[in-house]
Amino acid sequence: MERQIAMEGGETVKVVSSKKGGNAGDDESDVVGEMMGVIESVGSYSGFRKTQRKECFNLVRRLKLLVPLLEEVKEIDSLVSAKALNGLANLKKALYLAKKLLKNCSCGSKIYLALESEAVMGRFHGVYNKLNQVLDDMPYNELGISVEVKEQVELMHKQLKRAKRRTDTQDIELAMDLMVVFSQKNDDRNADHAILERLAKKLELHTLADLKEEAVAIKKLVKGRGQNTESLQQIKDLLDKFKEIAGFDEDSMLDGSVSSKSLQRCPSSLIPHEFLCPITLEIMTDPVIVASGQTYERSSIQKWLFSNHRTCPKTGQTLDHLSLAPNFALKNLVRQWCENNHFELPVKDPFLGSDGCYAEIIEEISCLVDNLSSHQLDAQMEAIMQIRMLSKENPENRILIAKSGGIPPLVKLLSYPDSKIQEHTVTALLNLSIDETNKRIIAREGAIPAIIEILRNGTEEGRENSAAALFSLSMVDENKEMVGTLNGIPSLVELLWNGTIRGRKDAATALFNLCLNQANKSRAIKAGVIPPLLYLLEDKILGMTDEALSILLLLASHPEGRSEIGRLSFIETLVEILRNGTPKNKECAASVLLELGLNNSSFILAALQYGVYEHLVELARCGTNRAQRKANSLLQHMSKCEHIP
Repeated sequence: MERQIAMEGGETVKVVSSKKGGNAGDDESDVVGEMMGVIESVGSYSGFRKTQRKECFNLVRRLKLLVPLLEEVKEIDSLVSAKALNGLANLKKALYLAKKLLKNCSCGSKIYLALESEAVMGRFHGVYNKLNQVLDDMPYNELGISVEVKEQVELMHKQLKRAKRRTDTQDIELAMDLMVVFSQKNDDRNADHAILERLAKKLELHTLADLKEEAVAIKKLVKGRGQNTESLQQIKDLLDKFKEIAGFDEDSMLDGSVSSKSLQRCPSSLIPHEFLCPITLEIMTDPVIVASGQTYERSSIQKWLFSNHRTCPKTGQTLDHLSLAPNFALKNLVRQWCENNHFELPVKDPFLGSDGCYAEIIEEISCLVDNLSSHQLDAQMEAIMQIRMLSKENPENRILIAKSGGIPPLVKLLSYPDSKIQEHTVTALLNLSIDETNKRIIAREGAIPAIIEILRNGTEEGRENSAAALFSLSMVDENKEMVGTLNGIPSLVELLWNGTIRGRKDAATALFNLCLNQANKSRAIKAGVIPPLLYLLEDKILGMTDEALSILLLLASHPEGRSEIGRLSFIETLVEILRNGTPKNKECAASVLLELGLNNSSFILAALQYGVYEHLVELARCGTNRAQRKANSLLQHMSKCEHIP
């Protein structure tokens, strides 16, 4: 069927309707059909990343409100203006923009989407803006749309405008955990695994399937997005840490499902897949069956279970019981295959007993725990030092020491009148506190007051490790409040002023974590935390600008904090950092200044007097992604201040 489409200036052109088998590329019904296909396809997406899941479902639901509109347009059999066609073409572009965003939130790297959650939310607002503009300009009368459909489209229009104005509450715990992990400096102590475990759960990256899928997504990110080296390396490193705490092989999964380390130990490409342990990807010498029906190498699954996991690593299914049944049939098949292929099985771990349990290490730990209560000082000291070493590197040892009753006598020894015993004891408890369950046990046994006392009066290393221990323990929310009420914050502020570089970093990390608690912000301000933070900003040799700014960002959300910051002329220092700081420094400084300015315009006016405007313009042009967003927000806020020319 031939139809005419009116062009601007009164000219018309003939097209052939796709309903009669004509050239669909020239007809609006083909465009409409394509748009309906887009909406149908996004409705089938699943597995939206947790950090954007709510926003994704809301967007999909709103897009589906357009279906009645498109169905009516598809049935039009009259003259269609160029303006109407242009409106439909713009709607198509907006829908593809939404589809691209939703696909990324369904298949993209979970770590990247969490790290750049603010930027991703900016993309959602970009889609809302585009759809709003298209719906504003759509010539509904020319398309002959019914009143009912108009009302439904108007409903979507209102929802989009409301979504644009709304700012969802940020998952502050997730954001801060990411900041702590990415800003941690390497030293000779282990990172707190509780943060990593919490991140893995929040990002849903704790099963083998999750981690493999994330590795593929990161690989695509490397090829398609061209992320800067530092950001990409952070994402890769965090994935490797998630694998480590989950009990999987430590090598990166980005280069394939079988690691280079595994290939060096055994040519797994030649070994039947069913002979490989799903955890280590190595041939099984002692296969056992767990409650889910999956088979693993005994030592590998025991390490998993000793780490307080109660799920099947492969399926994620919660295990009804923790019994391990030998898989004799598979063991015989493995042995027969090895004989036929002249393959030598790996030697069994000498520390394992005949039943696969850690018999020797359990016995050793039991003796050490007994010696903690010995009347001989030398025996006590030796036991403390051995427990300190055993708990430093091995997650299983931390669990075994706690199960053997090692924490209560260690807590008692914190108050022993010998500074060296105190130093080694608090360090042993620091190592043990890396385990999430142990954090609660240590606090419940009354360790926090004694740790604070060592922080005040202990040796240099004892004070440093006491600060680190308070940070680790305060990962549990109730312990944050306990450290604050027991007056631990003033001693941390003192260490921040006068400690060694490592001591200051330990104090800063602990103070940052404690100030996530609103009451502790006031306690830290009253304890005088802001002057040493200013000193850290001014002393470039210490290299603690980011740490200081991170704490200031938390304090700037508190009225007392804003007042103190303004009184001490922080604004000039922040402007100086925006002028000469590192990219990360500038990003943090812009965040602090934005938090201050949104609550008090006088801070913005003061910053303008110090010449901040040109630095923000430069930052918005070539800063990091986050710095650009903060700078643009500041510039927009400045334009609304009536005293600004």
